[in-house]
Amino acid sequence: MLAQLGAIALVVAPVFGLIGIGFLASLSGHLRERAAEGLSEYVFGLAVPVLIFKTLAEAALPQEGQPWGYWVAYFTGAFIVFAIGMVTAQRVFGRNHAEAVIQGFASGQANTVFVGVPLILQAFGPQGAVPLFLLIAVHLPVMMVVATVLAEGAAAGISVATFKRLGRMLAFNPILLGIYAGAIAKVVGYVPTGVLDQTVDMLAASGVPCALVSLGLALHRYPIRGDLGPAVVITTLKLVVHPLIVYALTRVLPMPPVWADVAVVFAAMPCGINAYLLAQRHRTGVTASASAVSLSTAASLFTITAWFLILGVN
Repeated sequence: MLAQLGAIALVVAPVFGLIGIGFLASLSGHLRERAAEGLSEYVFGLAVPVLIFKTLAEAALPQEGQPWGYWVAYFTGAFIVFAIGMVTAQRVFGRNHAEAVIQGFASGQANTVFVGVPLILQAFGPQGAVPLFLLIAVHLPVMMVVATVLAEGAAAGISVATFKRLGRMLAFNPILLGIYAGAIAKVVGYVPTGVLDQTVDMLAASGVPCALVSLGLALHRYPIRGDLGPAVVITTLKLVVHPLIVYALTRVLPMPPVWADVAVVFAAMPCGINAYLLAQRHRTGVTASASAVSLSTAASLFTITAWFLILGVN
């Protein structure tokens, strides 16, 4: 047990240590808001997409194809907690439909880029890269489409403009572009060489530390502002209930062991900042979503460690 805890600490401590450094740098005023915005844009727009491209281009693809159980396990858990989050918001906290959708979305949508990529690559290495990035490619479009249709469709009906906006957002999303480019490079057998390879390596190497510092800066910008009841419920659904459902399903559905573990850890990630951004767009549930992002990120240090112990990550 002690040896396993030591091994897990080597995975978890550097990740949350860099998040803490970013938070303290913002709290002390050493890095200001414009630095947070610039670093976040660099991470999301360049460094992490290049990291994804490089990892996928060099990854070993599964010979037997993608296991269907992987998708069923993850999204069954995601939509169950989405539904529980919505019902709880309406029945327990008396929120309207739009805010209930925001809280459901926050309960099922994971922080994949800023926490998921560093932790899963650190824990599972190249073997975890393919299931991780395939799930990222599907996770964002599915969750965003469902949340947008539920939030806007109920109020004004599903419009062509809504789908056009979603289509543009997804078509030019840098993370998805990195996934598509990496997949194409893998299919055609292209691997960067020479100066280009060195450049790609340097950009990719900056992705993880910059993402974690950027998240720490963001947490200071989106503090726990109140509405703690919904935030606690969202955090519990995201960090405990979602991975618990996925864990149970991955034990009975067919998939390679590494894919099963990646699905559970992916589900155990804290709430993504997209929940806060969606709340801002609809001007409802902003306080609850901001509090849930910060609270779930802080609590995930302990819950992710527990899930690593359960999974036997060493």
